[in-house]
Amino acid sequence: MKTNIIIPADVGQSEQQEFIQNYQAITKKTDNLFLFAGDQKIEHLNKDFIAEGMPPEINNPQHLFEIASKGTIGAFATQLGLISRYGRAYPNINYIAKLNSKTNIIPTELQDPKSELLWSVEDAVDLKVNAKLPIRGIGFTVYLGSKYEADMLMQAAQAVHRAHQFGLVAVLWMYPRGKNVKNEKDENIIAGAAGVAACLGADFAKINVPEGQDSKTRAQKLQQAVAAAGNTKIICSGGKKRDKSAFLQELQEQLTIAGTSGCATGRNIFQKPLEQAVSMTNDIANIVY
Repeated sequence: MKTNIIIPADVGQSEQQEFIQNYQAITKKTDNLFLFAGDQKIEHLNKDFIAEGMPPEINNPQHLFEIASKGTIGAFATQLGLISRYGRAYPNINYIAKLNSKTNIIPTELQDPKSELLWSVEDAVDLKVNAKLPIRGIGFTVYLGSKYEADMLMQAAQAVHRAHQFGLVAVLWMYPRGKNVKNEKDENIIAGAAGVAACLGADFAKINVPEGQDSKTRAQKLQQAVAAAGNTKIICSGGKKRDKSAFLQELQEQLTIAGTSGCATGRNIFQKPLEQAVSMTNDIANIVY
């Protein structure tokens, strides 16, 4: 195993060991992170949980926690409120507490996205301490290009800084999105988003995989984002559910060709019965770690 823990300068001397423990827990003492993403109950409402061919049990939020508890993951990211509902029953999960979220009811064509803080870093720390839960870090989404980006950038910057002061790892979801963003999957704008995550002090940045019509592969298009992020680690969104072997092959290419540091996968895991979902986490972990 290799590890190259970069302790941000805003992590105080007394909190450095806490930061190292949290970082090593979610990366399994590597430089990579397998984030099981479970924030869709707000972000996508029930679109991802009720559809033809999906097992009915996945609509219950407990399905997410069962997977996170029994599977092989680095951390489970979901809203702080959901952690408070199920955390005592699942105290063995490494949690990333998502501090902001928005629904998808209003489409981007009608209104630029805005995702405000729902909880503070202090709220996450209080839950961590009082319920004795392994909350290892915080998560926050920024929609670059939205007319509300200034508010989200400020809140994200403060959340990252405050999280570090408590020895928590900070993960930013960086999505170019808004009426002025012509192509949110363009490799240049995604690389720009990765660079912004570094400027905000993030330890990990979750981005979408670039797309396009030229001869470069999707993994090759990611190289610019990885370089732009510097020592902020890049993890890629898993996107919609698709063929398992194709998904795992692309993940391998992201790590080996682009130099990414893991993945943030949700639907390709939880839209399966529990046994299959747990098996999928094992397959992903074998690649990431």
